[in-house]
Amino acid sequence: MIELNQLRAGYPGRTVLEGVDLDFRPGQVLAVLGPNGCGKSTLLRTANGLLARVGGEILLDGLPLERLTVREVARKVAYLPQSRTVPSITAGRMVLHGRFPYLSYPRRYRREDHEMVRRALDWAGAAELASRPLPQLSGGQRQKIYLAMALAQDTETILMDEPTTYLDVSCQLEVMALSRRLAEEGRAVVMVLHDLCLAMRYAHRLALFQDGRLLCTGTPEELFCGAELERTMGVGLGRVQTEEGWRYFYR
Repeated sequence: MIELNQLRAGYPGRTVLEGVDLDFRPGQVLAVLGPNGCGKSTLLRTANGLLARVGGEILLDGLPLERLTVREVARKVAYLPQSRTVPSITAGRMVLHGRFPYLSYPRRYRREDHEMVRRALDWAGAAELASRPLPQLSGGQRQKIYLAMALAQDTETILMDEPTTYLDVSCQLEVMALSRRLAEEGRAVVMVLHDLCLAMRYAHRLALFQDGRLLCTGTPEELFCGAELERTMGVGLGRVQTEEGWRYFYR
């Protein structure tokens, strides 16, 4: 589990996050919400050790993050950024990159590495893309491959920055349903999302940010009944009861 205690983070000459207390709990999907520029992506990059904190504390399974090596962190936390470079390799080879934390150099892939890649491609709904060159895939198809690479890392915590980007509606729903299945396996799944309706439907817990500060956390029900969500995001939400639970909509 990742715990953030009074976290301050940002870039040279500019602090983005101030005094954030938040934890990423196993068995839950946490949706990170807020207007553009409020620090959502900075939060994930700092929690993963890719961006140095300015102050506060980050604990990974009870240990200060800075005490762990890059490889040790990568065996515990997978990170799917908003965008990636597109190397001239096959999609399957790209997913194999998710196994790097478990391999020495020179890298020799084992049977278990290939099996994990196969499973990850299946989870991401991208098995048929494995042999295709990555540059020839559409944006949505590439996003599925990057998601599969994060899954192949086989970590306890998965951080995803806008994972539904470039995906059509049906694929967005597949990714969100997958996030719930991963949480049911006991993983902590943290997703930066702009689509409030998806977040309200699939997340167990929400964290709402504004101007680098954590305004509130709570269940979808708690944030729907409060005033902070609509005021901060500038949109109204309604909902209807269905056989599968509440469905939210913009009004």
